[in-house]
Amino acid sequence: MKPIKTVEDTARAGRALVLSWLWSITGRLTLLYTLSALGILLLSNVFLYFVIANDLEKDNNSLLADEIHVLRFILQDRPHDKVALEQEIKSEGVPSQFYYIRILDEAGNTLIETPNMTDIIAASLFPVPIRLAEDSAEGVKWKPRNGRSYILMAAWAEVSSSSRERRVLQIALDVSDDEALLAGYRRKLLAVLFLGILFSAGVGVVIARKGMRPLEDITKVAQRITATQLRERIGPARWPKELTALATAFDEMLIRLEHSFIQLSQFSSDLAHELRTPINNLMGEAEVTLTRARTPYEYRQILESSLEEYAKLSRMIENLLFLARAENPETYIGRSPFDPGKEIEAVREFYDALVDEQGVEVICRGNGLLNADPILFRRALSNLLSNALQYTPRGGKIKISVTQSDDQSIEVSVSDTGSGIAPEDIPRVFDRFYRADRARSQYPQGMGLGLAIVKSIMDLHGGTVVVQSEPTKGTIVTLRFLRLT
Repeated sequence: MKPIKTVEDTARAGRALVLSWLWSITGRLTLLYTLSALGILLLSNVFLYFVIANDLEKDNNSLLADEIHVLRFILQDRPHDKVALEQEIKSEGVPSQFYYIRILDEAGNTLIETPNMTDIIAASLFPVPIRLAEDSAEGVKWKPRNGRSYILMAAWAEVSSSSRERRVLQIALDVSDDEALLAGYRRKLLAVLFLGILFSAGVGVVIARKGMRPLEDITKVAQRITATQLRERIGPARWPKELTALATAFDEMLIRLEHSFIQLSQFSSDLAHELRTPINNLMGEAEVTLTRARTPYEYRQILESSLEEYAKLSRMIENLLFLARAENPETYIGRSPFDPGKEIEAVREFYDALVDEQGVEVICRGNGLLNADPILFRRALSNLLSNALQYTPRGGKIKISVTQSDDQSIEVSVSDTGSGIAPEDIPRVFDRFYRADRARSQYPQGMGLGLAIVKSIMDLHGGTVVVQSEPTKGTIVTLRFLRLT
């Protein structure tokens, strides 16, 4: 029976879904795009609103200043023409820009005013009159209980140029329509802002998903890659510039994985093959020995034969352990300066008996100063000399030379006049357990790890190893140790 989901479970699931979407790249891009659009719309709307409100306020103050200028002109030009003042006051009382005008004497007594002005705006509400020399000032806003809005302005005016008698002009402008206009504009701006946010969010989702589509395509390609489909490639050609580097790096990683996977498969097969032979030999000898009773001498021969197989297994395990340690990036080698010529001579003396037995001439030339691990250098050189002795026929020559290049690097080369290596086999001679058919027939006791160990030693030193060979003409293996600053 399925559990019944409660309202809290549904809300919790909804919040988790929203949070997961917001933490996605698409959600973040959409959120950032929406926030940027919100900021732009908000700033532009606020700017436009204050521009309109400021323009309206300036226009209203300008209208009041113009009316003060007209009234001052009438009072100065026709100081006793009350009819002209009344006509001016009545003509300004139009519905579109409704004025309220009051003229007072110096004592504060009302001489003339717009009808019913006292009931609407008392004289005490007006600001201090501006001086005669001033043409305009900023009006004072006043809003009574009836909900209307007014701008109040007062100014001094001369009755005539010949007398010192003055008047106080009080003018009020009804700006309720302007306030209603601004209120409506605010509502429209909020609606535009709300719709703009919704539109920006929708467009942001579409743009983000379209922008992330190449990444989704790369993901689909990557999901098709399996252990049996390592040849699949993303390819950098059809992706945006920002994803080209990712596609290239991913393809390079796949190439390395494919190469490593092939090497691992081949290594497993070769390892099983190499282990099978000595183990089968040991089992066969043991089974034959147990078929009947043996003399002590026969048992001794069987043990000696088994000991040879054990020694081969031991060398194989030791070599594999060395290769495993060499591949560890944290492996440290102890470097010290030494003369490679002396080490080469020591290795040659170790193989003197085998050299005399096979009738091969070994020539050592050159000297220098090498900064490397002497033990590892001796092991690499020993493997190369051992290989050269195995595949060089009687009467052949092996040359070991040391040269110093112009860039101060040291090159140690081992050349022989042996059977050589086929061109198709050269790229694989450093693979573990790899042995060409000719090498297996000439030296069946080999394991195919010698050159792999040499390459690992050179990798530890940051150097290189190069093989040059021609069938029936011989082989040259060059170890190049880079100069360390």
